[in-house]
Amino acid sequence: MDQDVNSHAFEGLERLCTQPGADGIVIASGFPGIERMEARFSGKAFEPHRHDTYALGVTMKGVQTFSYRGARRFSMPGQVLVLHPDEEHDGGAGSDDGLQYRMLYLEPALLRECLEKEKIGLPFVAEPVIGDPLLAGTLLEALGELDRELDELFVDDFVSRVAGALAKHAKTPERPLGNVAWQRARLARDYLEAHATEAVRSGELETVTGLDRFSLSRHFRAAFATSPHRYLLMRRLQQARAMIGAGDGLSDVAAATGFADQSHLTRHFKKAYGMTPGQWASLRRASPQGRIGAR
Repeated sequence: MDQDVNSHAFEGLERLCTQPGADGIVIASGFPGIERMEARFSGKAFEPHRHDTYALGVTMKGVQTFSYRGARRFSMPGQVLVLHPDEEHDGGAGSDDGLQYRMLYLEPALLRECLEKEKIGLPFVAEPVIGDPLLAGTLLEALGELDRELDELFVDDFVSRVAGALAKHAKTPERPLGNVAWQRARLARDYLEAHATEAVRSGELETVTGLDRFSLSRHFRAAFATSPHRYLLMRRLQQARAMIGAGDGLSDVAAATGFADQSHLTRHFKKAYGMTPGQWASLRRASPQGRIGAR
């Protein structure tokens, strides 16, 4: 929901300092150690200030300009911003067309927990504006739907990938992954399949596999080319597809397969299969054999 920029708009996001005159802001539901927001405004919005987090974002529209570490910076649509804790900066629109961007504020403790297993310290990226489509895509996985809450399995993989990207841009040498823990990754996979419609917590997979959540995320991706979060989501969608094919209503399917509601199911179904559940059901009914390839 859009809000005018005032003191109430920033409740729960104390790290973001603003001045009157900004057009609007959206503040997403939080996750421990992560805050997310979208801002849209014209002109100068923020006086010099500091965060105690990493501020990671993507410029969506317009030109973003700010002073940082003794120089004036500019970010264009699609570019990534990386601002380090306790580094002073301001912010504003760099053109008359206004500015839209999305930011994620990440507690250093989350990165430290992820990187300490590899004996890597917190990364420092010298350039605050980066052209990295992969990192932008990773950030937008968390910033793309601000009305949806983040869950543990998603955050584990997300933090792991962000940490790796920041370490790469900081030119911090990463230790090799080593031998994939195939058996433990399979244990996680089997558990996810058995509990596909449930809200699986990170601690459950840690107990099942004996791996910490970040190591598991890396090993699981190496073994199965996807994250535990994505694997669980696809198992839910497979079950949903079968139920839709059997003629069940979408609201009932969503409830039975672990989605928040029908719109949540529809959004993910379309992302996975390139069509809505209703379109797929219609095509399936129109098929002589009642089946259509969905991949």
